[in-house]
This record gives sequence, structure tokens and C-alpha cells, in this order.
Amino acid sequence: MGKKIRVLECIRQGKIGGGESHLLNLVEYLDKSRFEPVVLSFTQGPMIDRLQQMGVGTDVIYTEKPFDLTKWGRVKELLRAKKVDLIHAHGTRAASNVLWAARSLGIPVVYTIHGWSFHQDQQTLLKRMRIAGESYITTRTAVNISVSEANQASGRKNIRGFESVLVNYGIDQKKFSPAGVSKDVRAELGIASDDLLVLFIARFTKQKQPLAMIRAFKAALETVPGMRLLMVGDGELREEALKLSSELGLGERILFQTFRQDVPDVLAAADIFVLPSLWEGLPIGLLEAMAMGKAIIASDVDGTGEVLKHRENGLLIQTGQLVSSLTEALVQLGRDREMQKKFQQRAIETISGRFNVVRMAREIEAIYTDVLNKPLANNGI
Repeated sequence: MGKKIRVLECIRQGKIGGGESHLLNLVEYLDKSRFEPVVLSFTQGPMIDRLQQMGVGTDVIYTEKPFDLTKWGRVKELLRAKKVDLIHAHGTRAASNVLWAARSLGIPVVYTIHGWSFHQDQQTLLKRMRIAGESYITTRTAVNISVSEANQASGRKNIRGFESVLVNYGIDQKKFSPAGVSKDVRAELGIASDDLLVLFIARFTKQKQPLAMIRAFKAALETVPGMRLLMVGDGELREEALKLSSELGLGERILFQTFRQDVPDVLAAADIFVLPSLWEGLPIGLLEAMAMGKAIIASDVDGTGEVLKHRENGLLIQTGQLVSSLTEALVQLGRDREMQKKFQQRAIETISGRFNVVRMAREIEAIYTDVLNKPLANNGI
């Protein structure tokens, strides 16, 4: 057997988010007879612990900045020491901080765009700077991977000459399966079996709109008083969310939990999963919830609309009237158990048909092989 291809999977942080979950799945399902994955993260976190438990080599070079020139020399030393054949960068921060070192050593880079660093809510100057940064990266990589058609279309609209290959996320249905639940999270948290449990599990950031979630839940309670809301995550808006819940007198109707690693068990406890984001690439948390058979309410943004079809396998809400749209959806779905059951079954069918983790790994392996069989282009550092 020939030498294995050593692939450096590189990502911005060690906390678990969509891109990090994707990386964990990819590393687990790569063909280990051909590929040897190692991981570089730019912060510590539970993802690093998980990788080490899997026996995957990991390194951390700390920075929370994109284009952090002070770290590029260390990255270059790491690439040499690890004898890396190929780099797969996940996200802008990771790509911007490995590209110079990779190109100076003649190592090709594959770039997965989990979500663009630019979006419609940014000030004009900041958005232009972010587009310029993405243009710099995407014109110097061997292959760009888009995770959704909307992600790809946005790149083509904003970056001249942008090209990418479309590879949807894949979900591990051995891990995310209603049949594989090992813990009763409802019992743990004191949630009655007949309570209608709504789940928000995401970072507490402006993008994910936790405050709008709380306001909509408060309004929906007037019509569907049997609901409870479980909010799981950390982030800069968490304290404000706690304060708002108290001010609205929601008391025990809302339960807050910091980030948890038993995500399948938490999902299993819920009836309805809500993702009221302002923008997304392709939200892997949404796909995981669908694999667990949850009825979904989500914003009609970017890749989400490619997964959810309104009133077929979930409800789509509009970001322009987020609180009122979400309130209406919570009331509609909360009062209609038959609709919940229909969406739950169709969610599982959607994941099984289009978002399989083995398919995803094979498609990415084919990209790796193709890149290594081509001469490296020289578009300048």
C-alpha cells in the first residue's frame, strides 16, 4: 500500500458549531486507508477533546483574527513538521491564516465556505472589506466548496470570477437517530412529558436572534399556554437573553442551558426546533434536528430554503417581520399535532435522501484526489 495522503483540516475555533461538527464528521468518515487527517484549530475547545478521543492528531495556534500575519510563520513550521500534502480550510479565518504558508510551501488548499464573512446587515465599508478578503482567498485556492446553492450564488454575485463545487453537508444518522437516544433530558430538567417543548440550540449572537425567539415565545404563550422553551448555547447575548426572560415574567417557562455535548439527547427531548437566523450558509444544526425527527420552524434565508419547503417538511418564517412571523408559526404548529407529526416524519426522509455523511465524505475525497493530480496554479501570494 502506498503512502497515505496527509490532510490538514483547519478551522477557526475549538468550540462546537456548524463548521466544527462538519469537520468532526468528515474526519471520522474519511477513508483511513488512503487519507490521514490531522487538525489545526485557532482556539481550544471541546472539539479538540473530541478529536483527541478519536485518536486524531491536533494542534492549536491561538488567534481570533483573520489574516493574523503574526501567526503565519508558526503555521508554516507546523506544515513542514506534519509533512502535510493537502490543506482543507474550513471558513474564512482558517483559510486566511494558512494560505500564505501553504502557497510558500507549494501545498494546495481546498476552501469550504461554511458561510460568507460578508452579509447584508453589515455597513457598506465593512462589507466591501470582507468581500475583498474573500476574493483574495477564493482566487488563490485550488478548489472552493460551497455548502449550498445560495452560498454559491452569493459568491458569484459578489466576487468576480468566483467558482466553486457544491457539496452539501452530511449528517451521521447513526449518531443523530431517534432510536439512539441514551438520556432522558426532560426528566433531567424537570420538563413534563405532556409539555410542548420548543428548542433553540445555537450561539447567542445577533445572527441567531435569541432575543426575538424569547419575544415571539412570550406572544405565542397567550394562545398556546402549554409550551415551554429550552434555550441551549453561549454567546455575547446570553446575559441579555436571561434579563429579557426575567423582565417578561417568563420564569420557569424558559429554561437556559450552556452549551452541551449531548446534542442528540437534547434534540430528542424537543417537539419543535426553531432557528430564527438572519443569515446562514447551510445550518448543520438544522440538519441534525431534522435527522432526529423534529418539527422545524426556520428563517427563509440562504441554504435553509433549499432544505425546508414551506408547509411540506417545516415552516419558513420571514426575517423582515421576525417576531410576528415566528409567533404566528409557533401558534400554528403548536396547536396542530398532526402537522407536527407530518413534519417530523418528512424531516427524517429529507436527511436520509439528500444529506448523508458517507456520500459527503466520498465527494470530498474525490476533490482531494483531483486536486493532488493537478499542478498547483501560481496566482501570487
